[in-house]
Amino acid sequence: MPTPPSPRPRFFAELGVLYALIAIAAGLLGFALLADEVIEGETHGFDEALLLAFRVPGDTADPLGPAWLEIAMLDITALGSTTVLILVTLIVTGFLFMDGKRASALFVLLATASGGVMSTLLKLGFERPRPDLVAHLVEVHTLSFPSGHAMGAALTYLTLGVLIVRTEHKRRIKAYALTVAVTLTLLIGISRVYLGVHWPTDVLAGWCLGGAWALACWLVALMLQRHGDIEPEESSAAAREG
Repeated sequence: MPTPPSPRPRFFAELGVLYALIAIAAGLLGFALLADEVIEGETHGFDEALLLAFRVPGDTADPLGPAWLEIAMLDITALGSTTVLILVTLIVTGFLFMDGKRASALFVLLATASGGVMSTLLKLGFERPRPDLVAHLVEVHTLSFPSGHAMGAALTYLTLGVLIVRTEHKRRIKAYALTVAVTLTLLIGISRVYLGVHWPTDVLAGWCLGGAWALACWLVALMLQRHGDIEPEESSAAAREG
């Protein structure tokens, strides 16, 4: 008599969905609270204090740390630029397409593109100007809230990290992928404040909304996968075996 499947994997899957929903709600709530405080001007003291903390006392044009740190921050912040994020998305999309996961490729493309459009619309809606308290160490032309780099990095790198987790069975590789995604997201956001082109609350709002967007995309992908609209985890292995 065949042994019935263990309910434990399904239990942990449902628990993961619950945690994701809680995290999405927390991210959206965090963004809403930050937006409300920014509109009311309640974050001004916090923003100024943290922005000045990254500058040499008495010289708002000189960032803290050695010269190599400023160069490193310029390199890190480029990882969250529109150009780099588009390239990364297209490279991953191309890989998925070549690997036979066409639905997954299209989903990644739509998830990241729609998040980018939302970021642009929010900037236009809030119309918050860039910080003028310290010198900008990199040229910027767009509005400030929320941070496009922080939000774009969160929704792109976290979405790709979650995609790897969804298709990988080894726990250490899952942990590594998520660690890299989260670390990149945090470093890119910090670099925007260090370079003086964003208020800290811009970055916090970008992290909140980008993280919530990435998790929401993961839930949608999971739902589509269960309905057979996105390739299951075993599709590539089965295709290679066939």
